[in-house]
Amino acid sequence: MSGKEYRLASAARGGLLFMRGVPGVALGDRVVVRDHGGGRRNGQVIRTSDEVVLIQVLEGTDNLDLERTWVRFLDQPFEIPLSPDILGRVFTGLGQPRDERPPLFSPLKRNVNGAPVNPAARAYPREFIQTGISSVDGLNSLVRGQKLPIFSGSGLPHNRLAAQIVRQARLPGDDSQFAVVFAAMGVSFSDASFFRETFSDSGVLRNVVMFLNLADEPSIERLILPRAALTVAEYLAFDLDLHVLVVMTDMTHYAEALREVATAKGDVPARKGYPGYLYSDLAEIYERAGRIRERHGSITMVPVVSMPSDDITHPIPDLTGYITEGQLVLSRTLNNEGVYPPVDIPPSLSRLMKDGIGKEHTREDHGRLAGQLYASYARALEVRNLASIIGADELSETDQNYLAFAGAFEQRFVGQGEDEDRSVIETLNLAWDLLALLPPEALTRVNEADLAKYHRWQGATTEAP
Repeated sequence: MSGKEYRLASAARGGLLFMRGVPGVALGDRVVVRDHGGGRRNGQVIRTSDEVVLIQVLEGTDNLDLERTWVRFLDQPFEIPLSPDILGRVFTGLGQPRDERPPLFSPLKRNVNGAPVNPAARAYPREFIQTGISSVDGLNSLVRGQKLPIFSGSGLPHNRLAAQIVRQARLPGDDSQFAVVFAAMGVSFSDASFFRETFSDSGVLRNVVMFLNLADEPSIERLILPRAALTVAEYLAFDLDLHVLVVMTDMTHYAEALREVATAKGDVPARKGYPGYLYSDLAEIYERAGRIRERHGSITMVPVVSMPSDDITHPIPDLTGYITEGQLVLSRTLNNEGVYPPVDIPPSLSRLMKDGIGKEHTREDHGRLAGQLYASYARALEVRNLASIIGADELSETDQNYLAFAGAFEQRFVGQGEDEDRSVIETLNLAWDLLALLPPEALTRVNEADLAKYHRWQGATTEAP
């Protein structure tokens, strides 16, 4: 640790401290800032040159008296201690205890920025993960090592859905639970309390490492938090050989903090004021998920991305979609109708679903059945639009069946209880029960063997709800 302290701060704004005349400073070095009241603040060097050193102060630069501010450069990157005892703990975004327990002491410490993984060493994501949620397991299956974000809007129950996935996620046939790293950025106090209480009450907290940054805390801390969380995930997965589920909410708050810092630095803005390097910055985070050859552990990631004004073309969900392998999109219409979880089926997809389902993983009819559900629901939505124009009474008998199917599909398949944990077999059987509302000739995505084994055509029109 350096023994030198400098009092050369020339300016402070937006959580950034500008220093002049400091030699030999490396990018990424950790910094301790001592203010005029004797308080200590953490920082990191984010830009260095012969003229100026730029420090990102993680607790913010409010109330700093530049004439009485001392800065010590520690000649080391920002690191976090790691130990098996980290499970069941709650930390701030900087890795400091938030659960009224002692700090974690360990000789093993690692740089929160991680180490790049050789792409040739990566293993292809496979193996079905059962979340107990039919709209995910049946139609947008999650596989081990995948990145599957949740795209949501303001006021939609994305936090409840994320918490349910944490409680219920497991590998079928494997009794061991996932180790969970939960990273919450810019959440309200009530949301933070909800997460802690629901994990504690369900008994999964002992397998969870939580990082919490509240909405009234320095936004600049959100730039370190996901990296600290992923460093813990990498340790659990690749050192302890655990299957790790990383849930991050909300990546929009992270991106807004990045925009705030970029503006203070004077970076040239791009779309909607976000810096041009937003894509590469998000990729640095998302690409730390996955599997590595000859390693038992894995990191599966479910980031939550809130869409300002429900705009899926907003830069944050747009760029996230390019990096990840699909998305779950929440519907405001379904939410207003009381459907939970309000997963909007047509725009949702899992690009790796085909590699985790079928005879070896779930059931032999799963892939064909999912395709049939998509096709039938798409046709049912067309019929619903037609009924809104000409009236349901004017529809043909076949269209009446599709109209009944749409309502039943949304209420019984997409909708389920917040504590309802369905096995994948229960989900597939429920799908066939709903397809019984449609005649065999309408089911063109499944084969004759599937129809003979699973389909039970009711042969009568059911009144649409």
